[in-house]
Amino acid sequence: MTASPAPPAHVGTAAVAALGMLGVATGALESVVTPTLPLLQRELDMSPAEGALLSVVLLTTGALVTPVAGKFGDRYGGKRVLIRLMTVVCAGGLVSALAPNLPLLLLGQVLQGAMVGALPLSFILVREHLPAAEAKVAIGVVSGLFVAGGTAGTLSAGPVAEGLSRHWMFALPTIAVIGATLLVNRLLPHDRPSRSEAAGVDWPGLVLLSGTLTTLMLVLALAPEIISRPLVLTALIVLLAAFGTAWVAAEHRAVAPMVDLRMLARPPVWMSCVLTFAICLGTSVPVHLVPQLLAVSGDSHGFGASATEIGFFLLPGAVAASLAGPLSGFGARRFGSRAVVTTGIVLMAAALTALAAAHTEVWHLVLGKMVIALANGLCVTALVTRTATSVDRGDTGIATSLVLVTRVLGYAVGVQVSGAILTAGTPPGSDVPAESAFVAGFVIAGAVTALSLLIARTMSKGVKK
Repeated sequence: MTASPAPPAHVGTAAVAALGMLGVATGALESVVTPTLPLLQRELDMSPAEGALLSVVLLTTGALVTPVAGKFGDRYGGKRVLIRLMTVVCAGGLVSALAPNLPLLLLGQVLQGAMVGALPLSFILVREHLPAAEAKVAIGVVSGLFVAGGTAGTLSAGPVAEGLSRHWMFALPTIAVIGATLLVNRLLPHDRPSRSEAAGVDWPGLVLLSGTLTTLMLVLALAPEIISRPLVLTALIVLLAAFGTAWVAAEHRAVAPMVDLRMLARPPVWMSCVLTFAICLGTSVPVHLVPQLLAVSGDSHGFGASATEIGFFLLPGAVAASLAGPLSGFGARRFGSRAVVTTGIVLMAAALTALAAAHTEVWHLVLGKMVIALANGLCVTALVTRTATSVDRGDTGIATSLVLVTRVLGYAVGVQVSGAILTAGTPPGSDVPAESAFVAGFVIAGAVTALSLLIARTMSKGVKK
C-alpha cells in the first residue's frame, strides 16, 4: 500500500515574519528606480526613451516569470522554487549595483524581475502551512509589508544615491533580500509538491511571448530615433507582427498554454483585460512624466528637484496606492465592481486632464499623482477580483494571468510612449524636453482613460457581497 503523504507542518510567527521581511526587502528593491530615474539618466547619459525602457524591463520579466513559477511551485514545491527565484533576484541586484553602464543595468533589472513571481509563491506557502483563518491574516500582512517596502524604497533611494552612490541604492536592499532569503530557507519547512499537473510548461509560448514583448519595447524605445530610417522601423514592426502571430498560434495549439487566449472569448475576461490595459497605460504616463518634470531645472518649466526630493513628492501617491486595495474591496461589496471601476476611471481622467492644464506648482503634481495612484488601485483591484470570481475555480489562474499580462503590457506601453514623446519633444542641442511634450503625454493618457468608460458602462454590476 502507498503511504498517504504527511500533513503539512504548521509554522510559527517567526516564519511568517521572515516572509514579511522578504516582502519588505523585495518591495524596496523594486521601487528604487522610479524616484531616481532622472539621476540615472544623467549619470548613464540615457535618453528619455532609454530611461523608459529601464523602468519597465523588471515588470515585463515578471509577467513572463509568474505563470512559470506557479507551475514549478505546484510541481516541485513552493519553497524550493521561491528560494531559487530569490537567488536570481539577488544576482540581479548585485549586477545592478555593480553595473557601469546601461546594458548591464538592464541585465540586472531583467534578473530582478523574478521577484514578481515570489509574492504569489509566498501566498501559496502561507496557505499550505497555516489554518485558513490565520492564512488570510498572514497574506494581508505579507502584502502590506511588500507595499511598505516599496514606500521605503521610494523614500530612501534618493538620499542613498545622492549621499553614497547609485550603486548603493541597489546594493543595500539586495543585502536585505539575501538576509531575508536565508531566514526563509531556515525557518520555513518544505511544502508538498503536487504532481496533479501532468502537462509541462508551455516553453514555446513563453519564448514567443518574450520575443513579442521585447520587440514591442524596442519599437517604442527606438521609434523617435529611427523614424527617419523607415526600413529599420518597418523591419522591427514586421518582426513584432511575426512574433505576435506565432505566439497566438502556439497558445491555441498548446495542451496547457501559459496564457489561454480562448478565455478572452468570455465577456468578463476580455472587458477586464481591455480596461486593465487602458487604465494601466493612463497610470504609467504620469509615473514616468511626473519625476521627469520635477527634475527639470527651475529656470525652465520644472522645479530642479533632487532625487531625494522626488522621493518625498512621490510618497503621497505610494500611500494612496496602499489604501486603494482595501477601499476597492469595500466599494465592490457595497456598490458593485462596475461602480468602483467607473469611479476610478473618472478620477484618473480628471486628474490627467488637470495635470495637462495645471503643472506649474509642485503641489499640482503631487496631488495629481496621488489621485491617479488611488484611482489605479481602485480599478485594478476591482477588475482582478471581478475576473477571479467570474470564472470557474479551476480557471482562476488562467483568467488572472491574462489580466496580469495586459496590466504589464499597458504599463510598459504607456511608459515607452511617454519616453518617446519626451525624446521627440527635446529640441536639438538640448537635454530638456519641451513643456509641450509633457502636456501632450498627459492629454493622450487622459483621452485613452476617458475612452475606457465606453467599456466600463457595458460591465455587469457584479455581485455585492
